[in-house]
Amino acid sequence: MRSFNKASRDPASQPPPSTGEVRAELHRILSNPSFQASQRRRAFLRFIVEETLAGRVDRLKGFTVAVAIFSRDETFDSQADPVVRIEARRLRRDLDSYYVDAGSHDRVRISIPKGSYAPHFEWHEAASLALSEAEQAAGSGHIPASDGSGTADDISKIARAPTRNLIVAALVVALVAAGIGAWFMTAETPQSLTGSHKYGPAVVVLPFKALDSSDNSRYLASGISQELVRNLMRFPSFRLYTLPIGFASSEGRAPAKLGRDLGVAYVVSGSVNSDPTQVHLVTQLSDATTGEVLWSETYSRPLTPEALIGVQRELAGKIATVIGPPYGVVNNDLKARVATADVSSTESYICVLRAYVYRRNFSRMKSDSVLQCLQAAVRRDPNYSDAWAMLGWLYLDQGRFGGFGKERLQEEYHKALQAADRAIKLAPDNTLALKALSSIYHYMGRYDESERLARKAEDLNPNDPDTLAQLGWRLAVRGKFEEGIPILKRAIERTANPPGWYFHLITIDLYLKGNYGQMLQVAQRSTTGGLGVSQLLVAIAAGALGKRELAQQALDKMSTYAQLSHDPTAYLRRHGATDDIVNALMNGLQKARQVARGS
Repeated sequence: MRSFNKASRDPASQPPPSTGEVRAELHRILSNPSFQASQRRRAFLRFIVEETLAGRVDRLKGFTVAVAIFSRDETFDSQADPVVRIEARRLRRDLDSYYVDAGSHDRVRISIPKGSYAPHFEWHEAASLALSEAEQAAGSGHIPASDGSGTADDISKIARAPTRNLIVAALVVALVAAGIGAWFMTAETPQSLTGSHKYGPAVVVLPFKALDSSDNSRYLASGISQELVRNLMRFPSFRLYTLPIGFASSEGRAPAKLGRDLGVAYVVSGSVNSDPTQVHLVTQLSDATTGEVLWSETYSRPLTPEALIGVQRELAGKIATVIGPPYGVVNNDLKARVATADVSSTESYICVLRAYVYRRNFSRMKSDSVLQCLQAAVRRDPNYSDAWAMLGWLYLDQGRFGGFGKERLQEEYHKALQAADRAIKLAPDNTLALKALSSIYHYMGRYDESERLARKAEDLNPNDPDTLAQLGWRLAVRGKFEEGIPILKRAIERTANPPGWYFHLITIDLYLKGNYGQMLQVAQRSTTGGLGVSQLLVAIAAGALGKRELAQQALDKMSTYAQLSHDPTAYLRRHGATDDIVNALMNGLQKARQVARGS
């Protein structure tokens, strides 16, 4: 990594790039295979750069570009024909994509400020400097200090740079080679939603259709579409778009074809039909690349005029719960694709997905590689809140699962706190960051603050099962079963394949109530995640029921988890369990061992 002195850090201290340097950068962009622009947008870029260098920047109006590049004549009307505005937006996206990866170290940068077709030429050493310092800090385990606004002083220029809308180009190249590159292409629409995340795949919600002419169907089709968009905006894991104004969806094009025209990865569509007593909703999620329907569901609800709003909100919430969460349809599809591709830790969003996979069962075999991946992600994208949040969780896991002594444990917790705090400062309402910080505070013994943050995350996104599970677990493990268990059950109901840890506190609650038969069923369900606590709970349930062979099998499996089997009391206390929970489980474990011995 090259270094820069103080003078070179300040673009104002240098003369602007020369004509030769700008032309060299233009050639570099146009000749690079990762530059995704169409031939027409390439001509657009070359034209506006050459006109500017020739001193004719005052000519760069919509009319001039339309005639020179887009074959329009003197009758061109920019109000009736938005081609130049649309292509300019796409060209800005293409440039953003190029500078994310292939051009990330280019000293000269070409950009097109919004509201203008005149390009801007500038030195861009500040970004390289910020990345260099972030790399050095992450490599040393130190997280750069940030100011009260959540941006480090040395990366403030990056924060003000144009938004980068594409995934790292290098990863796209790898995915294209595997035949799946198009699913990361960004949408270019006038109605991209600011709540969407710039690192994830692009999803468009098409207006739902009313299949009959009744007022109820028209109202619900419009209302459910809007409510669904609001609900999905609460999930930060993908970029969300609505249909552009004037982009007709009634021209016979299938949803997947519309998605390809818009340049997105996934399309949500639906239709509404009602009769005097019921409303019927059909919705689906399609892969815009292949046209494959990844998920489809039909809902029917009783309908009365006064129930319209309630039906609208309920159905939109159900759809959002299926599509949006970390273990929802979109992310599960992405993870399945990633598993078939030669994807390394060079791409930040994939690192976050890998962390979600790891967090299903906290596999020690996966933790080191995921940790390294996230460390690389925050070096590469120091303003990526999700990556910092997940990094905080991984540092936390290094401490709580590492078997370290008190001093090393606190060191790992401190690193976790720094990373999660950075995530919060970058995005104060990011539910992933709030959940990570809540978890860290819990393990540091700051239970009230942990609960407050978990509740805030739930308030921000009540449709996210993982957010519900985090809150329910924190409440129940601190003895607040009456409130925590119903929340955990809601999380399970809303998750197609819930992680095993979602069931642990429900199992403990059943044990404390003496319902050993049901406890065993739930404990066995939790073992699918491969967690040692699941085997502990199976053993306790089997012991309570006098099932000798099952108790012995569970105890044998539990013994493979060194920390838990060596000192289960300390293990449970480390995870914040109350004395009542710890004492009850230790009595149950003693009984299980007696039953296994036949005594």
